[in-house]
Amino acid sequence: MRANPGAGDKAEMAMDGLKLAAFDAEDLAIISAHLQGATLTVGDLAFLPLDKRFALVASRVPSAWAMNEAPARGEPCQQRRMTGIHFERVLKVATRGIDRSRPQDRLDIVAIAFTASDRPAGQVTILLTGDRDVRLDVECLEAACSDMGKAAPAGADA
Repeated sequence: MRANPGAGDKAEMAMDGLKLAAFDAEDLAIISAHLQGATLTVGDLAFLPLDKRFALVASRVPSAWAMNEAPARGEPCQQRRMTGIHFERVLKVATRGIDRSRPQDRLDIVAIAFTASDRPAGQVTILLTGDRDVRLDVECLEAACSDMGKAAPAGADA
């Protein structure tokens, strides 16, 4: 399923989990919105250069609508979902502010964006809190994002 602007929450609700693909900056903006605030560790990042693939697994807060039970007004969501995202056709990965020798360090996603350079090539930037980021040089934008398993209480393994 390809992401459509405005279709993200409906897709999540209909499929018992998020399943989106991105082939342009608008598609990626929808994935970014779903992953905003997701947490992961440095060890959850993986680059497979022979496959030209970059992947990560993060714990995100699903939309209350998708969980079919919105939290009471003013209460934080108490559930999280493990979500995987991978990017294909990745030529190079660069990081800023990330110490790969500390795989347990926590990272929080702020946004994920695509900037075209020599179309269809460009750069995907995964912006993280604490002035950190991951930059992927890609032949073209090709990404997929999907939930892995059911929602679990925050603080539990999803």
